[in-house]
Amino acid sequence: MVIDSINDGIVIDHITSGMSMILYKYLNLDKLTCSVAIIKNAPSTKNGKKDIIKIDRPIDIDVDVLGYLDPGVSVNVIKDGEIIKKFHPGLPEKLVNVIMCKNPRCISQEEQEITHIFKLSDPNKRVYRCLYCESAAPLDLKHIKRK
Repeated sequence: MVIDSINDGIVIDHITSGMSMILYKYLNLDKLTCSVAIIKNAPSTKNGKKDIIKIDRPIDIDVDVLGYLDPGVSVNVIKDGEIIKKFHPGLPEKLVNVIMCKNPRCISQEEQEITHIFKLSDPNKRVYRCLYCESAAPLDLKHIKRK
C-alpha cells in the first residue's frame, strides 16, 4: 500500500493500534474540509502495529486531548514536505475543559459556565482528580467533553 506524503500539515504517528478513530472523533477531525488519511494497523518496530493520521493542512491540535487519550503518540508538523517540529504530548499535568466530573454533587455539575479542571494524581494509572471535589476520573471516554 502506498500512502502519499503531505506537503504542509500534521502527521500523528505511533497511535496505539485501534485508537485512530477515537482520536479522529475527539479531535473533531470530522469537521475539517481538507484531506485526512487514517492508516490502521501499520507495521511498527516498537509495538508491532500502530495507527497513523495524516492531515493535509496545518491545524491546531488539542494536545491535551491527544495526550490524555494516547500519551505515546508523536506529532510531526510538516512544512514544504519536511518535518519542522516533532513532539510527544505525553500525559498533561492539568486538563482544562477536556473531561467532565462524574460526581453529581460537584459544583461543576451544577454551574453550567464553570471551567472543568482536573489535575493528574496518578500517572501510572492515568487517574485525574477534579479540582473542585477531588473525585477521581480514570480514563473513560464517556466523560470527555467534545468541543
